[in-house]
Parts: sequence; C-alpha cells; structure tokens
Amino acid sequence: MKYVIDTHALIWFLEGNSRLGANANAVLSNPDSQLFIPAITLAEAVWIVERGKTSIPSTKNLLLAVEADPRIIIYPLDKDVIETTISLSTINEMHDRQIAATALVLASKGEKVELLTCD
Repeated sequence: MKYVIDTHALIWFLEGNSRLGANANAVLSNPDSQLFIPAITLAEAVWIVERGKTSIPSTKNLLLAVEADPRIIIYPLDKDVIETTISLSTINEMHDRQIAATALVLASKGEKVELLTCD
C-alpha cells in the first residue's frame, strides 16, 4: 500500500516516540509500505528539528534517515498541489492543507494512497 505521511508521523516514527499510534507505527514499520513524503512535510520536520522540539539530534540526521529508506519518495510542492490546496480552505493549518492536497493530487493521478497521520 502507498501512504502520504504527515509531519508528526514522520518525526515520531524516526525518534521511536511512544505517542505514535499503533496503526501508524505498523504502517511505517512495514517494509512493503511505499511512503510519499510531501516536500512540505520534510520542510516542517526540518523546522521542528532545528528548534530542538524532537529527540532527532540534527537536520543532517533527519535527512540521512529519510534518504536511507528506499520506501520513501519525496513528493514536490508543485503547481497541482498548490491549486488543490486552495480548494481545502476548511483545513485551517497551511502545512496540513498541503499534505492533504498531496494525497489528493496523487489520487487524481491514479495512485491508490492513504493519508497517514500520527494517530
């Protein structure tokens, strides 16, 4: 299965945080899961690590962990994502809008994806 990963799911999985829900942990631990990381997810994760809000020691460690996982595809913040973001005005947080928009764009391109949050 293919999943679009939100920021806290990514961070909590990488740091082994017990707050990560059991379903999310199972998906992220499954070697057969294909993981789409929206560019905005990665950018927000870098921001959180830079601010010391996680046990991940550095942005370099974060990026190395992402690069080392062959299941991960980083999806760009492109025009299609931005246009879809505009239609998601009921989602108040910009990053969440763009993450949801990424899932919708992938689905519109024929990908069968699910949005994976931390819970």
